[in-house]
Amino acid sequence: MPALCRDCLTRFEAGPRCPSCHSPRVVADAELFDLSIAHMDCDAFYASVEKRDTPALRNKPVIVGGGQRGVVTTACYIARIHGVRSAMPMFKALQLCPEAVIVKPRFDAYQAASREIRGMMEAMTPAIEPLSLDEAFLDLSGTARLHGAPPAVMLARLVQRMERELRLSGSVGLSHNKFLAKIASDLDKPRGFSVINRAGTAAFLRGKPVSLIWGVGAASRAQLEQAGIRVIDDLLRWDQAALVARFGQMGTRLWHLARGQDARPVAPDRAVKSISKETTFDADLSDRDLLEGHLWRLAEQVSSRAKAKGLAGRVVTLKLKQRDHRILTRRRGLDAPTALADVIWRIAQPLLVHAAPKGPFRLIGVGLSELSAGPGAGVNSDLLDPQAERRAHAERAMDQLRERFGQDAVIKGRALR
Repeated sequence: MPALCRDCLTRFEAGPRCPSCHSPRVVADAELFDLSIAHMDCDAFYASVEKRDTPALRNKPVIVGGGQRGVVTTACYIARIHGVRSAMPMFKALQLCPEAVIVKPRFDAYQAASREIRGMMEAMTPAIEPLSLDEAFLDLSGTARLHGAPPAVMLARLVQRMERELRLSGSVGLSHNKFLAKIASDLDKPRGFSVINRAGTAAFLRGKPVSLIWGVGAASRAQLEQAGIRVIDDLLRWDQAALVARFGQMGTRLWHLARGQDARPVAPDRAVKSISKETTFDADLSDRDLLEGHLWRLAEQVSSRAKAKGLAGRVVTLKLKQRDHRILTRRRGLDAPTALADVIWRIAQPLLVHAAPKGPFRLIGVGLSELSAGPGAGVNSDLLDPQAERRAHAERAMDQLRERFGQDAVIKGRALR
């Protein structure tokens, strides 16, 4: 059976250890060097960046997220041993792991690391479909001749480069389609490399819960259980027409994925539909001045992400969560697309003023949608503001200073509220 040493990249017939360097980090599969669809998922990405940049955190449980009223963005593997998971309320995470170090997210640092990883991927193939900052699909079909090595070897080289140059690790899933590659990348984290081949697909899926299937969340799982469908084997007893009749379009997807069939291509041009940022407060907040300070900081973060992606949006959305968890959303369209923080804030701020009497609020967020490619440096003519163009020039100058001297080189007064 073909095998690959993930440390020295020696190819050999399967064995418990590499014959060259004696490493036990070996991946072996009958189709190892024939498969070309991969999913690479960084290991506890945000927490790993924090530990890399602050060595004192290396051996401590680290949780990246908000305050007592916030949620866990991600947690390192030490914290996960205690049961901490992403999206868990922070108070519960601290009950499980009271010694954890809480770190506020630094998205600029995560985006910078993501760009470097993306550059490494682009050296392997142009067919990359990012799902988030820390994970992406890759199609390496036809690249073996170019690189002089099959996809499995190139993927092992990728994670080696990440560890050597960026001091970040990732886990790889390799298969014959996206659905199975994504499942495989989660089988042996962290620093994993797992394969689901064509011949073994049916055996692998047998007995697995339906929640393994892409798109099956809590609500879908409840509907399936009402129909007596709990594991993938149950789905195999239904014909496609019956599943469609019962579950609509989802029935078609269930029928194919239960058989390990996924025709979706790796789509490098997958469009970003919106960019948003939000924050949850430690205590419910009604002070308008403080709310506006949070709104400005969020507008700057949305603007920064839009500019980094070369995108601009025509719709600004304000999101507020009330004390009883009801969500208020307010939107306003623009005459011209923008990526400017000043424009985003000046559109969202009146929406906040109008909604303020419905406070106090436990969360505030702002977003930009109806995105298109472009610099987004234009101003909104509806503002009837003769100073708008002047502020746009000032913001572009501040962007240049931050790019040269760091994000804290220039701070506007309203950010200090």
